Amino acid sequence: MILFFGTRPGKEQIRKLTNVKCSFCEQTNTLTAYIRSNYFHLFWIKLFKISTSEVIECSHCKRVYYKEEFTEEMKDALNRKALIE
Repeated sequence: MILFFGTRPGKEQIRKLTNVKCSFCEQTNTLTAYIRSNYFHLFWIKLFKISTSEVIECSHCKRVYYKEEFTEEMKDALNRKALIE
């Protein structure tokens, strides 16, 4: 019997963060969050989530913030968006 299993990325979520200031260039409303989850699959069927990666990018200065670098303002804006959706 042959088993096809492994990991694969899920659909990427893109969220604009409103009323949040970039701590590098001080511009407001320029941040976009990219959230992607990795899943374990068996026969190309997603079974469970393994990990999630989150990054925020400023469209003005192109600065990328990783999860460890998020400010409290960024975390609050992501939580507000998650509650709305």
